[in-house]
Amino acid sequence: MNPSKNMAPDHFQWELKDGLGIITLNRPERKNPLTFDSYAELRDTFRNFSYTDEIRAVIINGAGGNFCSGGDVHEIIGPLTKMSMKELLAFTRMTGDLVKAIRACPQPVLAAIDGICVGAGAAIAMACDLRFGTPQAKVAFLFTRVGLAGCDMGACSMLPRLIGQGRASELLFSGRSMNAEEGASWGFFNQIHDGENLLEQVKESANKLIAGPNFAHSMTKTMLNQEWNMSLDQAIEAEAQAQAICMQTEDFTRAFDAFVAKEKPSFEGN
Repeated sequence: MNPSKNMAPDHFQWELKDGLGIITLNRPERKNPLTFDSYAELRDTFRNFSYTDEIRAVIINGAGGNFCSGGDVHEIIGPLTKMSMKELLAFTRMTGDLVKAIRACPQPVLAAIDGICVGAGAAIAMACDLRFGTPQAKVAFLFTRVGLAGCDMGACSMLPRLIGQGRASELLFSGRSMNAEEGASWGFFNQIHDGENLLEQVKESANKLIAGPNFAHSMTKTMLNQEWNMSLDQAIEAEAQAQAICMQTEDFTRAFDAFVAKEKPSFEGN
Protein backbone atom coordinates (compact mmCIF):
# COMPACT_ATOMS: atom_id res chain seq x y z
CA MET A 1 0.00 0.00 0.00
CA ASN A 2 1.32 3.39 -1.00
CA PRO A 3 0.03 5.99 1.47
CA SER A 4 -1.24 8.90 -0.58
CA LYS A 5 -4.09 11.29 -1.10
CA ASN A 6 -6.00 8.53 -2.87
CA MET A 7 -5.49 5.93 -0.12
CA ALA A 8 -8.79 4.34 0.90
CA PRO A 9 -8.35 2.45 4.17
CA ASP A 10 -11.09 0.11 5.35
CA HIS A 11 -10.94 0.77 9.09
CA PHE A 12 -10.34 4.49 9.57
CA GLN A 13 -10.74 7.76 7.70
CA TRP A 14 -7.78 9.21 5.83
CA GLU A 15 -7.17 12.72 4.55
CA LEU A 16 -4.04 14.15 2.95
CA LYS A 17 -3.62 17.83 2.14
CA ASP A 18 -0.43 19.82 1.60
CA GLY A 19 1.77 17.17 3.19
CA LEU A 20 -0.39 16.67 6.29
CA GLY A 21 -2.01 13.28 6.72
CA ILE A 22 -4.93 12.91 9.12
CA ILE A 23 -6.04 9.54 10.49
CA THR A 24 -9.47 9.55 12.14
CA LEU A 25 -10.60 6.53 14.11
CA ASN A 26 -14.24 6.45 13.12
CA ARG A 27 -16.50 4.26 15.21
CA PRO A 28 -17.97 7.04 17.35
CA GLU A 29 -20.95 5.00 18.54
CA ARG A 30 -18.48 2.78 20.45
CA LYS A 31 -15.91 5.49 21.25
CA ASN A 32 -13.67 4.34 18.40
CA PRO A 33 -12.50 0.90 19.57
CA LEU A 34 -9.90 -1.13 17.68
CA THR A 35 -10.38 -4.52 16.06
CA PHE A 36 -7.91 -7.13 14.85
CA ASP A 37 -8.22 -5.68 11.35
CA SER A 38 -7.87 -2.03 12.36
CA TYR A 39 -4.75 -2.79 14.42
CA ALA A 40 -3.19 -4.46 11.39
CA GLU A 41 -4.21 -1.74 8.95
CA LEU A 42 -2.87 1.01 11.20
CA ARG A 43 0.40 -0.90 11.64
CA ASP A 44 0.81 -1.33 7.88
CA THR A 45 -0.12 2.29 7.21
CA PHE A 46 2.49 3.69 9.57
CA ARG A 47 5.10 1.28 8.21
CA ASN A 48 4.45 2.55 4.70
CA PHE A 49 4.84 6.18 5.72
CA SER A 50 8.58 5.47 5.65
CA TYR A 51 8.42 5.11 1.88
CA THR A 52 6.85 8.39 0.84
CA ASP A 53 7.99 12.00 0.71
CA GLU A 54 4.43 13.14 0.06
CA ILE A 55 3.50 12.94 3.75
CA ARG A 56 5.43 15.27 6.05
CA ALA A 57 3.44 15.06 9.28
CA VAL A 58 0.59 12.91 10.59
CA ILE A 59 -2.26 13.61 12.98
CA ILE A 60 -4.24 10.80 14.60
CA ASN A 61 -7.56 11.61 16.24
CA GLY A 62 -10.96 10.10 16.95
CA ALA A 63 -14.49 10.93 15.83
CA GLY A 64 -17.40 11.94 18.02
CA GLY A 65 -15.60 13.58 20.93
CA ASN A 66 -13.47 10.60 21.95
CA PHE A 67 -10.03 9.38 20.91
CA CYS A 68 -10.10 5.59 21.34
CA SER A 69 -11.64 3.16 23.83
CA GLY A 70 -8.98 0.50 23.21
CA GLY A 71 -9.59 -3.03 22.01
CA ASP A 72 -13.22 -3.79 21.21
CA VAL A 73 -14.63 -5.88 24.06
CA HIS A 74 -16.71 -8.12 21.81
CA GLU A 75 -14.45 -8.26 18.74
CA ILE A 76 -11.08 -8.59 20.54
CA ILE A 77 -11.35 -9.25 24.27
CA GLY A 78 -13.90 -12.06 23.95
CA PRO A 79 -12.01 -13.97 21.24
CA LEU A 80 -8.72 -13.59 23.12
CA THR A 81 -10.09 -15.65 26.03
CA LYS A 82 -10.42 -18.62 23.67
CA MET A 83 -7.03 -18.41 21.91
CA SER A 84 -3.96 -20.59 22.31
CA MET A 85 -0.70 -19.18 23.66
CA LYS A 86 0.74 -19.09 20.12
CA GLU A 87 -2.24 -17.09 18.87
CA LEU A 88 -2.13 -14.76 21.86
CA LEU A 89 1.55 -14.03 21.34
CA ALA A 90 0.95 -13.31 17.66
CA PHE A 91 -1.71 -10.78 18.70
CA THR A 92 0.36 -9.04 21.38
CA ARG A 93 3.31 -8.81 19.00
CA MET A 94 1.05 -7.26 16.36
CA THR A 95 -0.17 -4.57 18.78
CA GLY A 96 3.42 -3.84 19.75
CA ASP A 97 4.33 -3.61 16.07
CA LEU A 98 1.84 -0.74 15.73
CA VAL A 99 3.72 1.22 18.40
CA LYS A 100 7.05 0.41 16.74
CA ALA A 101 5.69 1.56 13.38
CA ILE A 102 4.55 4.90 14.84
CA ARG A 103 7.96 5.41 16.40
CA ALA A 104 9.86 4.27 13.29
CA CYS A 105 8.11 6.36 10.64
CA PRO A 106 10.16 9.49 9.87
CA GLN A 107 7.25 11.93 10.09
CA PRO A 108 6.29 13.67 13.32
CA VAL A 109 3.07 12.07 14.59
CA LEU A 110 0.70 14.26 16.60
CA ALA A 111 -2.20 12.93 18.67
CA ALA A 112 -5.36 15.05 19.07
CA ILE A 113 -6.96 13.59 22.19
CA ASP A 114 -10.49 14.40 23.30
CA GLY A 115 -12.62 12.42 25.71
CA ILE A 116 -11.86 8.74 26.25
CA CYS A 117 -8.30 7.59 25.51
CA VAL A 118 -7.80 4.24 27.21
CA GLY A 119 -6.06 0.89 26.85
CA ALA A 120 -4.58 0.52 23.40
CA GLY A 121 -5.78 4.05 22.63
CA ALA A 122 -3.61 5.38 25.45
CA ALA A 123 -0.68 3.33 24.13
CA ILE A 124 -1.12 4.79 20.63
CA ALA A 125 -1.20 8.30 22.10
CA MET A 126 1.90 7.50 24.16
CA ALA A 127 3.73 6.41 21.01
CA CYS A 128 3.08 9.69 19.20
CA ASP A 129 5.71 12.43 19.17
CA LEU A 130 3.41 15.17 20.44
CA ARG A 131 0.10 14.96 22.30
CA PHE A 132 -2.59 17.63 22.46
CA GLY A 133 -5.58 17.22 24.76
CA THR A 134 -8.79 18.88 25.86
CA PRO A 135 -10.09 19.51 29.39
CA GLN A 136 -12.36 16.50 28.83
CA ALA A 137 -9.52 14.11 27.96
CA LYS A 138 -9.20 11.04 30.19
CA VAL A 139 -6.21 8.77 29.63
CA ALA A 140 -6.05 5.35 31.29
CA PHE A 141 -3.76 2.37 30.87
CA LEU A 142 -6.51 0.15 32.23
CA PHE A 143 -5.02 -3.26 31.44
CA THR A 144 -4.90 -4.23 35.12
CA ARG A 145 -8.65 -3.66 35.38
CA VAL A 146 -9.23 -6.58 33.00
CA GLY A 147 -6.76 -8.84 34.81
CA LEU A 148 -3.73 -8.05 32.66
CA ALA A 149 -0.34 -6.50 33.37
CA GLY A 150 0.37 -2.84 32.78
CA CYS A 151 3.30 -3.83 30.56
CA ASP A 152 1.45 -3.62 27.24
CA MET A 153 2.53 -2.10 23.92
CA GLY A 154 5.68 -0.63 25.45
CA ALA A 155 3.97 1.19 28.32
CA CYS A 156 6.54 0.20 30.96
CA SER A 157 9.31 1.54 28.74
CA MET A 158 7.78 4.69 27.28
CA LEU A 159 5.39 6.02 29.90
CA PRO A 160 8.06 6.51 32.63
CA ARG A 161 10.09 8.53 30.13
CA LEU A 162 7.11 10.81 29.56
CA ILE A 163 5.80 11.33 33.08
CA GLY A 164 8.33 9.76 35.47
CA GLN A 165 8.70 6.33 37.03
CA GLY A 166 6.54 6.90 40.10
CA ARG A 167 3.61 8.44 38.23
CA ALA A 168 3.78 5.79 35.53
CA SER A 169 3.86 3.06 38.17
CA GLU A 170 0.72 4.41 39.81
CA LEU A 171 -1.21 4.60 36.54
CA LEU A 172 -0.08 1.15 35.37
CA PHE A 173 -0.82 -0.54 38.72
CA SER A 174 -4.15 1.17 39.32
CA GLY A 175 -5.51 1.52 35.81
CA ARG A 176 -7.09 4.84 36.86
CA SER A 177 -7.67 7.74 34.52
CA MET A 178 -5.18 10.58 34.25
CA ASN A 179 -7.15 13.77 33.79
CA ALA A 180 -6.16 16.62 31.52
CA GLU A 181 -4.71 18.77 34.30
CA GLU A 182 -2.50 15.92 35.50
CA GLY A 183 -1.52 15.03 31.95
CA ALA A 184 -0.45 18.59 31.22
CA SER A 185 1.46 19.15 34.46
CA TRP A 186 3.17 15.73 34.23
CA GLY A 187 4.31 16.22 30.63
CA PHE A 188 2.04 13.74 28.88
CA PHE A 189 0.22 16.51 27.03
CA ASN A 190 2.19 19.19 25.21
CA GLN A 191 -0.81 21.53 25.14
CA ILE A 192 -4.48 21.63 26.13
CA HIS A 193 -7.10 23.18 23.83
CA ASP A 194 -10.87 23.52 23.85
CA GLY A 195 -12.58 20.54 22.24
CA GLU A 196 -14.15 22.53 19.41
CA ASN A 197 -10.76 23.97 18.47
CA LEU A 198 -8.59 20.92 19.11
CA LEU A 199 -8.10 19.58 15.60
CA GLU A 200 -7.53 23.02 14.09
CA GLN A 201 -4.95 23.83 16.75
CA VAL A 202 -3.17 20.53 16.15
CA LYS A 203 -3.23 21.15 12.40
CA GLU A 204 -1.59 24.53 13.05
CA SER A 205 1.16 22.86 15.08
CA ALA A 206 1.63 20.18 12.42
CA ASN A 207 1.85 22.74 9.63
CA LYS A 208 4.55 24.61 11.53
CA LEU A 209 6.56 21.39 11.56
CA ILE A 210 5.87 20.82 7.86
CA ALA A 211 7.20 24.31 7.10
CA GLY A 212 10.47 23.38 8.80
CA PRO A 213 13.40 21.21 7.64
CA ASN A 214 11.62 17.87 7.26
CA PHE A 215 14.74 15.77 6.70
CA ALA A 216 16.24 17.23 9.85
CA HIS A 217 13.00 16.56 11.75
CA SER A 218 13.16 12.91 10.71
CA MET A 219 16.75 12.76 11.93
CA THR A 220 15.71 14.24 15.28
CA LYS A 221 13.02 11.58 15.65
CA THR A 222 15.48 8.83 14.75
CA MET A 223 17.98 10.00 17.34
CA LEU A 224 15.31 10.40 20.03
CA ASN A 225 14.51 6.72 19.47
CA GLN A 226 18.04 5.40 19.18
CA GLU A 227 19.60 7.31 22.07
CA TRP A 228 17.42 5.58 24.66
CA ASN A 229 19.91 2.73 24.63
CA MET A 230 23.14 4.72 24.30
CA SER A 231 25.69 5.99 26.78
CA LEU A 232 26.37 9.73 26.72
CA ASP A 233 29.58 9.19 24.73
CA GLN A 234 27.75 7.06 22.20
CA ALA A 235 24.92 9.58 21.94
CA ILE A 236 27.27 12.51 21.35
CA GLU A 237 29.10 10.63 18.62
CA ALA A 238 25.84 9.52 17.00
CA GLU A 239 24.55 13.09 17.06
CA ALA A 240 27.81 14.34 15.55
CA GLN A 241 27.33 11.97 12.62
CA ALA A 242 23.64 12.81 12.27
CA GLN A 243 24.28 16.55 12.29
CA ALA A 244 27.08 16.20 9.73
CA ILE A 245 24.58 14.44 7.44
CA CYS A 246 22.08 17.28 7.94
CA MET A 247 24.78 19.81 7.10
CA GLN A 248 24.93 18.28 3.61
CA THR A 249 21.27 19.06 2.90
CA GLU A 250 20.06 21.87 0.69
CA ASP A 251 17.86 23.06 3.57
CA PHE A 252 20.98 23.87 5.59
CA THR A 253 22.30 26.01 2.72
CA ARG A 254 18.89 27.62 2.26
CA ALA A 255 18.83 28.60 5.92
CA PHE A 256 22.26 30.22 5.69
CA ASP A 257 21.40 32.08 2.49
CA ALA A 258 18.16 33.34 4.03
CA PHE A 259 19.98 34.50 7.15
CA VAL A 260 22.49 36.46 5.08
CA ALA A 261 19.66 38.00 3.08
CA LYS A 262 17.70 38.73 6.30
CA GLU A 263 14.81 36.61 5.00
CA LYS A 264 12.84 33.71 6.41
CA PRO A 265 14.12 30.40 5.04
CA SER A 266 11.86 28.31 2.82
CA PHE A 267 12.62 24.67 3.54
CA GLU A 268 11.95 21.93 0.99
CA GLY A 269 12.94 18.82 2.92
CA ASN A 270 16.10 17.95 1.01
